[in-house]
Amino acid sequence: MQTGQKAGFELDARLEADSEQLMWLGLCELRVMNDRRWPWLILVPQRPGAEEVHELTPLDQAMLTFESNMVAQALKTATGCTKINSAALGNIVRQLHVHVVARSEGDPGWPGPVWGHGMREPYKPDDIRRFCEKIKAAL
Repeated sequence: MQTGQKAGFELDARLEADSEQLMWLGLCELRVMNDRRWPWLILVPQRPGAEEVHELTPLDQAMLTFESNMVAQALKTATGCTKINSAALGNIVRQLHVHVVARSEGDPGWPGPVWGHGMREPYKPDDIRRFCEKIKAAL
């Protein structure tokens, strides 16, 4: 079990492979999508078996909203982007997770969605570390 992980919770293997742990919030593990084309964060509520927001308790729903808004504001502050895209799709990875993506005119795929656009371009280790530091400072 990872440090901070709730008992009985297991992170989906695809989320584990595609992203890096940034930090623990109150309800969620905050992760960075390892794709340098977009500043992209993922919140994963630590609730075993949760697939949909409406399956969470009202308190967890409120906490997820609070944490999502906090992360979106930090991402906007850290990147200076013009738009924040937030979504909980779950069509491929069923485990409940919320994407928070910084978008700006002229970025790859603008104005379309980030999903399914080309191949993922992983960060270089120093670049992902710097990005994580910027997010932590903005939080």
